[in-house]
Amino acid sequence: MTIVERCKQLVKDIYDQFDASHDWQHIERVMQNAKAILKTEPSANAEIVELSVLLHDVSDSKYTDSKENEQRILQLLDLSKQKQHIIREIIASVSYNGGNQLETKSIEAQIVRDADRLDAIGAVGIARTFAYGGAKGRKLYDDQEEARYNMSVEDYRKKQTASVTHFYEKLLLLKDLMTTTKGKQMAKERHEFMVCFLKQLKNERDGEL
Repeated sequence: MTIVERCKQLVKDIYDQFDASHDWQHIERVMQNAKAILKTEPSANAEIVELSVLLHDVSDSKYTDSKENEQRILQLLDLSKQKQHIIREIIASVSYNGGNQLETKSIEAQIVRDADRLDAIGAVGIARTFAYGGAKGRKLYDDQEEARYNMSVEDYRKKQTASVTHFYEKLLLLKDLMTTTKGKQMAKERHEFMVCFLKQLKNERDGEL
């Protein structure tokens, strides 16, 4: 059994406890995206990328206040201190944090972040946004709510904005934040689909049928 296969065994039960926006299927899709980008980035360490994808949400602050899962699994995998440090750095750089994202220090970090963000946009991104909003009891939309473009990490995490507001505060911004060439290519069509969706949603809400 490879270390990546072992990691899959250790993380799957954790993701199965999360709502549909961050469940095991999310990890499978991010892995698929990462492997597509890896084909165009031959210098990247595939094992580091795959382990980082598998671990990137096990201690997500939306679901836990602790890094215990991440730390415990890294230790169980018997990775070197150096590899553990690299993977932790990659995981820390994935989060958008209301625009307060950390710098990606390696091609591996760029691949993982692009792969995760690709799953936040397009048809799947739309579905995930409303799945998370439903799980948290958020409104579908709120015409009185203004999107925030300059906010702290705390503000971003604490305010329970409507799901449609989230598109303007984050999702529609991700296309221009992609870092790999393949990631940028993949993001373009998904971004355009979201724009079309929001136009159609507005038409239906406004009675323009």
